[in-house]
This record gives sequence, C-alpha cells and structure tokens, in this order.
Amino acid sequence: MRAADDSGRRQTIEAALSVAAEEVAAHGWDGLQMQTVAARVGVSRQTLYNAFTNKHGLAQALVLRLTEQFLAGVEDALTRADDIVGQWRAAVLYTLKTAAADPLLKAVLTAESRDELLPLLTSDAGPVINVARQRLAGAILTARPDVDPATARHAAETATRLAISHIVLPLHPNEEAAALIATIVDRYIGTPTALGLTTRPSPAGRSGA
Repeated sequence: MRAADDSGRRQTIEAALSVAAEEVAAHGWDGLQMQTVAARVGVSRQTLYNAFTNKHGLAQALVLRLTEQFLAGVEDALTRADDIVGQWRAAVLYTLKTAAADPLLKAVLTAESRDELLPLLTSDAGPVINVARQRLAGAILTARPDVDPATARHAAETATRLAISHIVLPLHPNEEAAALIATIVDRYIGTPTALGLTTRPSPAGRSGA
C-alpha cells in the first residue's frame, strides 16, 4: 500500500511540475498560481502545498527538473566528438543555446521575477551544482577512467559554475564561452598535476600488477 501511495505522490508531483512549467511559459512566473496548478492536476491546493511547501519550493523543484533535462542533453552532446575539447564544447554550447530559449529560465532571469528566482542559480544554487557535478563527473570518468574521481568532480563543478555564470550574465558569444569552458575541463583532466591534483594509476601501472 505504501509503495502505491509513493507512486501516486510522485505522479502528482510530476504532473504538477509539467503544468507549472506550462503556466510559466504562458503567463510568466508572476502569473503562476498554485490554485490553478492544483485545479489542472486535479488535486487540492493543500495537496500541492504538502508536496512543495510553497511557491518557492515549487520553483526549486522546477529548476532541479530542468537541470536533469539539461543534463540528459549534455550527456548526449558529450558523445558527438572524439576529443575532450570537442565533446565539452558541444555540451556547453548545447546548454547555453537551450537555456537562452527556455521559458522557465527566461522567467528566472527577468526583472520582475529575479529577486525571488535568481538565487536558485546563484546564492542558492547548491542543489543544481550538486546534481550537475555528480552527473558530469560520471561522464568524465566514463570517457577517461584513468582520471581521479576528485579531479573529475573538480572539473565538473568548475564547468557547471562557469556555464551558470554565463547564463546569468553573458559576457561573450556562446561559441567563445563554450570553447573557454571546454579548454578548462581539458586542462583539468589532461594536466592534473599542474593543478595540484593526481590521476588514478592505471591497472598496468600499479605495483604488483
């Protein structure tokens, strides 16, 4: 019975997030009403508040879901080139172009909503960075199993923070920013000793092998 309840709750949350994303796209963040979301999903407003606590909690969940969607595209982009720089240039460029067209991110960055939402990508961006660091470090280790996991996490977090910074305050064309971030990732995992980090020894190089 509990498994069924958990499944139903997850379905309600997913439905609410999908409806909320549609409402934001149509009316902006300020036009999003919890009552409207609840009515469209077919639950009470209290059920919605139980799931997200408040509108800000809904915003956090929306941004995290968007992050997961972005990461799926990033992981796909990382397969489109044979070299590290090419892979990460494609991945970052995908992220920046997709972010520029996304209605939720537009709401986050607009003047009318930025005081409430912008911290989700700046001072309160910890959950987004943690999810991205874990997923992207895994992608690095898949491509380069010789890299130390700590180095992979450093590279992934640096790439994430730089990409978010460019999304929030773009100072260069997307292509230039993507090339810069890709080069930094390559230097992290290509010359780790220069950064005070170490690579994991290959099986052939371990003593007793």
